[in-house]
This record gives sequence, structure tokens and C-alpha cells, in this order.
Amino acid sequence: MRELVVETDGLTKRYGDRLAVDRVSMTVMRGEVYGFLGPNGAGKTTTLRMMLGLIRPTAGSASVLGRPAGRPDVTARIGALIEGPGFYPYLSGRDNLRTMARYQGLPNTEVDRVLEMVDLAGRAKDAFKGYSLGMKQRLGVAAAMLGSPDLLVLDEPTNGLDPAGMADMRALVVSLAEAGQTVILSSHILAEVQEICDRVGVINNGRLLRESTVADLRGGATLRVRATPEDAALAVLMRMAGDEGVRRIGNETLEVDLPATATPDVVRQLVTHSIDVHEVAVAERSLEDVFFEMTGNRTNSGQELVS
Repeated sequence: MRELVVETDGLTKRYGDRLAVDRVSMTVMRGEVYGFLGPNGAGKTTTLRMMLGLIRPTAGSASVLGRPAGRPDVTARIGALIEGPGFYPYLSGRDNLRTMARYQGLPNTEVDRVLEMVDLAGRAKDAFKGYSLGMKQRLGVAAAMLGSPDLLVLDEPTNGLDPAGMADMRALVVSLAEAGQTVILSSHILAEVQEICDRVGVINNGRLLRESTVADLRGGATLRVRATPEDAALAVLMRMAGDEGVRRIGNETLEVDLPATATPDVVRQLVTHSIDVHEVAVAERSLEDVFFEMTGNRTNSGQELVS
């Protein structure tokens, strides 16, 4: 059984009359990439701050690495980037990290190591104030990785990066988990979460709506069949998938609750009944689709959630 790294039990935070986090109970296991998702004001950042011991819960508890959140011995084993990095503007990227490393009792070689990992070694001598948004974000991730912490909490680590930089950051996160570190990842880009996260927690209005593997959350694949005459195709497919297993979703298009492996048999049966098959495609719900169904939040682009 995998080791439990983070566990919250009824975690609650109230600010006056406003309930920011409402009895959140979640678990994060060692070596996994856990996606923490929620629309604006959902309570995501407040939950993470309680998990890190930065604010006290009104009720409930959070334990990290088997100890109460916020204890100095626990905090020393966590690296975090929450709501953007903060550094001395007139120091170079390297000197900013050296200052942080000195407080942690780490050698300068550790600074060079993390700069290489985030592909910032070539600009390490430049002043932080001259960094682009993406470079600042890289430096923030590098700071979180100092000392190879057991747990990394990364809030929007790909913010400001170009597509190549985003791909590099995703690969880095996966490699960290494969090496045994645990990563809690918050991201606007749901396709990114779908690609690299093992499990996700979806929070809305302060409540954890669902915690599951990405695969279970998305559900199984279905087949979309475009065939004529449609009524005849519907009758054949209902015999194969059941009366409730077939739905009309568009012009001459039917959605069938059958796996991709059933495709040859579906085509064979339709052709046997003199039905013209124009298209058979495998349809899978994306994490984006599931998220919007659960929270009712959708942006204009349909590709990013509101943080």
C-alpha cells in the first residue's frame, strides 16, 4: 500500500460569515501527481495554505508526512509555489536562490542543480526584475525544489511559459513523481492536468465534490456512429447496447455505450442489415467536460478554468 503523504479531515475555514472551506477531506499518496482543481473563489488556495500551515483552520485537521501541518520539521520537507513567486528584484536569479539555500543550510551546488532542472542556468546571472513572467515562474519552481523536498505544492507552474516551456515543465513534474517525490499541482489548463495527474480533487464553493483517478472521473469511452437510415441503425444498435445504451446526439449520429473493441462488430451488424455506415469514432469525455459538468463553470475558450 502506498504511503499517505497528505490527509485532511473535515478541514474548514471561516472568515466571519463567509465559509471559505467546508469540511474538506482529501488524501494524497507518495509518488503521485495530484491535480487540485477549482473555479474562482472555490477555496482551493485557502485549503493549500492550511495544508502548508500558513493559516489555521477553523475546524478539522491537516496532516502532512504523518505530522500535523505547520510543524517546523514538516515544513522543512515541503517545497511550495503559491500565488506567484516573490524574490528580491535587484538580485540575480542565482543570488536569490543562494540566499534561500543559505537559510536552509544547502550548498551552492544545490542552487546550480535546480537552475539546470528548470532550464534557467543560462539566465541565472540576470537580475530578477528583468525576468519575463515565464522566467519568474521557472525560478519559483526552482526555489520550491531546493533540497529535494518530499512534497511539492505548485500553483500554476506553467504560467507564462511558451508551449515548449510548458512541455518541459510537465516532463519535469512527471520525472519528480517517478523519482518518489509527491506533487500537488494546481493548473488552469485542464488538458495539462489530464495528461500528467494520477488523481484529482475538484473543489467548488468550499466543498470537495469528487476525488478520483483521472480515468475514473472521465468514465469509459463510447462509440459515435453516423449511419443511414438512422432509424434502422438505431434499432440494430439498441439490440447490441440495450434500449438505454443508445442516444441521438446530432444529424444521423448516434452515441452508443460500447467500448472501442466493439467497433468491428458494430460495423458488421450495420452492414449486414443494409445500413450505410459513414463514420464510427471513439468518443471519450475530457477532464474539461467533467469539470464543467460538476461545477457549471466554463470560459469562452472552453480550455481553461477560472482560478
